Parts: sequence; C-alpha cells; structure tokens
Amino acid sequence: MKEKKIRTAVVGAGKMGTIHARLYSQLAQSKLIGIVDQDKAKAKKLARKYKCDPFDNCNDILDKVEAVTIATPTVTHLDLASPFIENGIAVMIEKPLASTSKQGIKLVEHAKKHNTLVAVGHSERCNPVVQAIKRLKIEPKFIEATRISPYPFRSTDIGVVHDIMIHDIDIILSLAGREIEKVDAVGVNVIDEQEDICNARIVFKNGCIANITASRLALKTERKVRVFSKEAYLSVDYLKRQGTVIKADPNTDIIAKVRELKKKGKFGLLKVNWPELLHIEKLDVDDKEPLRVEQESFLRAVADKDLKPEVSAEEGLAAVKCAELILDSVRKHKWV
Repeated sequence: MKEKKIRTAVVGAGKMGTIHARLYSQLAQSKLIGIVDQDKAKAKKLARKYKCDPFDNCNDILDKVEAVTIATPTVTHLDLASPFIENGIAVMIEKPLASTSKQGIKLVEHAKKHNTLVAVGHSERCNPVVQAIKRLKIEPKFIEATRISPYPFRSTDIGVVHDIMIHDIDIILSLAGREIEKVDAVGVNVIDEQEDICNARIVFKNGCIANITASRLALKTERKVRVFSKEAYLSVDYLKRQGTVIKADPNTDIIAKVRELKKKGKFGLLKVNWPELLHIEKLDVDDKEPLRVEQESFLRAVADKDLKPEVSAEEGLAAVKCAELILDSVRKHKWV
C-alpha cells in the first residue's frame, strides 16, 4: 500500500524557508503545496523553483495543508502559528520558539487546547554528532560549548543569545535534563542594540555546570562542545562532524593498578605514556543533513500521534526561558 503524502507548506521565503522548501519537495512523505510570504514576488520565485503555488496570506492555505514550517522573524511566530494551530494543522516553528517566554507559553497552551502538534526547529539537535552523543546515554557533570562566527547580516531583530546561543542552550538542556538553579552571564553589544557576544555559566540543581560562549563578531567560525562525565569525556566539532570519546569503563583495571602503585610509591608519573592507558575512540557519526532529520522526525510525528518530533514545543519553551535567565543576568551585570 502506497504511503499517503502529507500536504505541506513553508511560511517565509528567506534563507531558512528556502532550505525547508527544498527538503519538503524532496521527502517521500511530503507533497509541497505552497510558499507563503508577504512579499508575493519572493513567494512566486521560490514556488516556481519547487513547482508549487505562491501565497501572500496564511489564511489562503488553511484548507489546503496538514503541516507547515514557519521560517519568519521570531517576533511573528505567535501570530503566524496561531491560525494553523486553531485549525489542527501541525506546525514546525524555526528556532527560537518565540521572542519571549510569555509568547512561548501561549503557543504551548494553544497547542494543548487544540490538540495540535507543534515542533521547534532546533536543527543542531539533529546534527549527527549530537545524535551520536545521545546514543551514549551519559550523565554530564560539566559541559563547555563554544559557538562563534563572523557577523551574519541576518537575524538582526534578535541578539546573539536568541540567534545562535539558543542552539547550545537547547542541546545542554537535553543533555543535563535537570532544572536550572542559577545563571551568571555577561554580554556586550557592539554593532546592534542587542548583545553580539555573550558568555553564560549555568548551574543545574543536580550539580551539573555548563559554560557557553557565543559570538557573531569572530574572525572565524567555530562550533565545539566538550562534555565531562563519569562515564566518558567527549570532544565534539559540529562543523567537522567528528568527535573523540574517552571512556572510563574499559580502563577500570588500569586505573586500579595505577592507584595501587601510587599508594606504594612505585609509580613514576613522568615515565608514563598516558595515551596508552586510555581507551580512546572516534565518535560514531553518520552523515545525515540535520534539517532533513528534523523534518523527517516532524512528519513522522504528524503521521503517527504516538511519536514525538525531535524538539517539542515544551522543549523549545524551556530554551527560551533559559535564554531569558541569561539575558536577565547580562542586564544585571555591573561594569566598573
């Protein structure tokens, strides 16, 4: 029996909307119906490329689709998503979920009231290295994340915390899996009114600590994370899609032997070749496009109500709330 295609559309014909449109046009479970943008010329151009219809108003497709992706400025998310949610049409909202937690709460409550699926496009959660980390099922004690790049000349309606740090906030929340106890942060605005550089230290109630740095004023692009736990140490490069894992379990006997020799005073630290004592392996990473993984997960959840998207509305809201704690701390920071 041939699988029924889900009728899809993309709202927003910008950079991210273009990527989502391409993927919806390629996925076997999707039939791309249209592109919506208030700039009808942009909608027509993208619709022509992917052989679907252009629209300049979301109301015009409410009776035509079953799932949509909203890839528009963050301040518009609540208003644009609401009509779809009210009509039972599944929505994926590009990150962040909303400009404020107040708006995010409205979206989550709206989705529950109308029993409508709402997912959030935190595509970095679908990065192959993050998927590989998830498969290890470790409990982090300390997480260090760095995400820096040259100025992007986009997303100027939001600061660096909502723009790019939000990726690492979401990943760290999914790894730590605990409530936040406190946040200390410092941020500096250079080009925009909002912060362009930010560093935050997040302390979780289970004792896990995360240190995050984000900048959109760097001379190079770097996206890395290090995770320290009792089970393993991980060093991951998102851009290169590779990582190294040092596991504790296979080294238990060696560690015990080292401790025994140290007690007897027979262990020469300077004579030891440490790499020989460690169990080091490359992270097992596949080569899937993160946005494709994200959309496939979303469409599976649309087709099967028992399945969840990669990032739920509730998880997206948690990231927005954490971002607000960081920004509150930035505002309270006293400069001498």
